[in-house]
Amino acid sequence: MKRFEHTNRPGFWLGFIDFFTAGLFFLIYMPMGLQNELESILGHKVRPYWQAYLLGIPDLFIYPLVWMARIAEELKTKAEELGIEGPHTSWKHMFWWNLLGCLCFGPMIATGRFFKTLNQIETELNKNIPEGE
Repeated sequence: MKRFEHTNRPGFWLGFIDFFTAGLFFLIYMPMGLQNELESILGHKVRPYWQAYLLGIPDLFIYPLVWMARIAEELKTKAEELGIEGPHTSWKHMFWWNLLGCLCFGPMIATGRFFKTLNQIETELNKNIPEGE
């Protein structure tokens, strides 16, 4: 397994940028390695974000929200398997903070916890890989 290099992503600020670009930021950010990292951690292919984004256009972007919430729940499960203490991201946390909290800082809070959990998982997985690899 390859070492994860980005274990200190500023999730709240990534969420801030994504919120104010109406999801367009993640269209650029996901293919820059995040998609591959998620697939490596989860152990299966994940629908590309750009497809989720396009599928969300007719339903007022509920589809990409559910897409991200599903990944959040899988990350929560992985974090629990690795014995990482919470709080973790989850389906409920991602979905409801984005949906009901969209008038304030809800999306940033949800994205912040999502990336905090992801960062913790990657840090834990890196512990089992020698430094030079």
